[in-house]
Amino acid sequence: MTGPLAVIFAILGISVGSFLNVCIDRLPLKKSLVYPPSHCDNCEQRLTVLDLVPVFSYIFLRGRCRYCGAPIPRRVLLVEVASGALFFLAFWRYGLSPEFALTAFWCAVFLVIIFIDWERQLILNKVTYPAAAVALVILAVDTLLPGRGLLGNLWFVPETSILSGLIGGAIGLVFFLAVWLIKPGGIGMGDIKLAALIGLVTGFPLVVAALLIGILIGGVVAIVLLAFRLKGRKDLIPYGTFLAIGPIVTLLWGSEIINWYLGLF
Repeated sequence: MTGPLAVIFAILGISVGSFLNVCIDRLPLKKSLVYPPSHCDNCEQRLTVLDLVPVFSYIFLRGRCRYCGAPIPRRVLLVEVASGALFFLAFWRYGLSPEFALTAFWCAVFLVIIFIDWERQLILNKVTYPAAAVALVILAVDTLLPGRGLLGNLWFVPETSILSGLIGGAIGLVFFLAVWLIKPGGIGMGDIKLAALIGLVTGFPLVVAALLIGILIGGVVAIVLLAFRLKGRKDLIPYGTFLAIGPIVTLLWGSEIINWYLGLF
């Protein structure tokens, strides 16, 4: 039964990805997520159900608007596929459980952050602040309710979960704030807030793995972009995009990564 359910949740994830695209398009522009209805940004034609079937509409329309022929950003397809894949992996990893629900939720949040920063070099307070508030509520509920709360014993929320999350958030905040103070302009305040959010979500000690993974990915990509002259030394590289990959990897495989690392000694 696990296989069919995994496929069902992958399809759900693809559908969620369609909504994430709306968030990525509209949040930076301070537009409503519900009004006006979905439309082509070029010709402003309202889209029908046939135009909005996740993944399949993009493929069927060959990445172009049915009405005016304007190209649809490839990011639309990428986000839908990525969301579906992450929901599939989260279910495969945790089964039908609170861990699955929380992992899928946070993957969706970090996908929005990843692509907004990639396209606009912005990490929005309207995303990080509410997400941090949700993380604190989850930590508090899991800590305070009898019997470990409604969420059970989440492996990425250790026994002292509210303390773990606060320590993780403090580590992310202090470390990146120190980097910002040492080298002003090297990172933005949005990156600092994102690091604190990552700490709240992953807790201690997994925040260390999450931040290191994000830093390593960002460093490797920056080196490649500079080496192939795809970016100049003075060009902005959306660091938050790579930093936000770290918690996704950690929420899925953090315990294995920690155990593998400790096994080296």
